[in-house]
Amino acid sequence: MTVAATTSTSTATTTTSSSSSSSTSSLTSNEFLSLLVSELQNQDPLNATSTTDFINQLTSYANFSQQQSINTNLSALASSFSSLVTLNSVNYIGHTVEAKTDTATLTNGSATFGYSLSSAASNVSITVKDSSRNTVWTGTGTGNSGSNTFTWDGKDSSGNQLTDGGQYTISVTATDSAGNSVLNYTTVTGTVTGIDTSTSTPSLTVNGVSVSAANIIGVTS
Repeated sequence: MTVAATTSTSTATTTTSSSSSSSTSSLTSNEFLSLLVSELQNQDPLNATSTTDFINQLTSYANFSQQQSINTNLSALASSFSSLVTLNSVNYIGHTVEAKTDTATLTNGSATFGYSLSSAASNVSITVKDSSRNTVWTGTGTGNSGSNTFTWDGKDSSGNQLTDGGQYTISVTATDSAGNSVLNYTTVTGTVTGIDTSTSTPSLTVNGVSVSAANIIGVTS
């Protein structure tokens, strides 16, 4: 009868401990050790924890503790890296950069874009759209292999001069003699006037347009 009473108490204690641990989203080192000691103290004398199970539990604790340490170190490393990226981005302010993007602000009656071709193009067509995605100008461009530059004079297809300050997007279609696309990417060149670090990858303000720091491909001055 004494053995039966002990078994009942052990079961109730173990159930309570398991319920307590399951209600917690994370388990600390002290909590784990307390549960382990409690299990040893209250286990069924007729069905004690085997050596193998005990070793497995200790191994699980060691792995858990090591994983916590790794996570802490990774978080510290990520924070340091983020600070380094932000510091490097600040150095761009005041410099003229070239960045992969397709949008520029009309300034002093013009906007300059660039585009890169993997090989010489037989046909290059350019479309400029306003912020409402309306087409305001269409024309052709140079088809040299590598970097090409296109300066739009800020006039629509009817010859009307558009107002400074608007943001315009360029779309380039470049094909070779076989009709295959040879366009790599489009770019804009401008002065960096600000930085936004509210996201994991800082954004730079280039001629009034937000550009990811990861898209900067060159500094010209």
